[in-house]
Amino acid sequence: MTRFADIDLVSVFAAGPGGGNPAPIVADAGGLSDADMRAVAAAHGHESAFVLPPPSGSACDFTLRFWVPNHEMEMCGHATVGAVWLLDRLGRLPRGAVTIATLSGDVEARVENAGTPEARVEISQPKGQVAALPDEEDAIAELLSILNIGRMDLAPLPVRNARTSRVKTLIPLKSVAILEGLKPDFGRIEQFCEKVGSTGLYPFAVCESQARTFDARQFPKSSGYPEDAATGIAAAALAFGLLEAGQIAADGGPIQIRQGRVMGRPSRIAVRLRSGLDGAISGCWLGGAVRFDGRFKFPLPGG
Repeated sequence: MTRFADIDLVSVFAAGPGGGNPAPIVADAGGLSDADMRAVAAAHGHESAFVLPPPSGSACDFTLRFWVPNHEMEMCGHATVGAVWLLDRLGRLPRGAVTIATLSGDVEARVENAGTPEARVEISQPKGQVAALPDEEDAIAELLSILNIGRMDLAPLPVRNARTSRVKTLIPLKSVAILEGLKPDFGRIEQFCEKVGSTGLYPFAVCESQARTFDARQFPKSSGYPEDAATGIAAAALAFGLLEAGQIAADGGPIQIRQGRVMGRPSRIAVRLRSGLDGAISGCWLGGAVRFDGRFKFPLPGG
């Protein structure tokens, strides 16, 4: 007998018609194997999230696992936002603020206007870490070659590895036009990322027309597709890279990261730095709009 998984498809961080990063969500994944989860991700070609019971004895409300076509991921920002939004839509959130177990650690999530069409989700990320690339000068030269640009195309900011949950290589460019014109040598990205300890390249540029707004593109290391329409974890990493470079203030005001426009999937991610009781930056919140794109049944392999 064929086994089926119920898939809810959402698009996260959508900023216009056709926008956002698609995320297949399985809201009840308790009976799925690793092979089943990977098959769902491979069939759709996107990061997929699977909702499971919380670890025994934990204070979490549920567990999320994430798969791309090639492998399991420790954390995926847009799929987490999408899953929490979906659980609220389905009436399955116990309260407006929940804690989620992931392979990268516990994540807080909160929903404004829970249970309404105006529901909006934010998730937490820990304080970012920012570091120079190993063998920096050689690495930057190789990076420019991969992106098919020259040093004159870089903005006067440092190229950095940054992370909240996953390391991203932040590449500051002089203009949005240079960013949108990038034609990377995709065949060299995985090896480069392996060399510098990154999970993806995140070139970005300042949006001149809107304050505290940045345009970005994400070229993942080895996810099974060449570019992401919206990458919450990379946007969170970018916020801390910008903070270290003195490009944003250490306040609670949001910065906006626009992504996906070159792909025809305009997206917008909001990131807000958060402070602890002592006033020091302790992490950030990231969130954005979610759109429901439909529900369907997926035949599982070997069923």
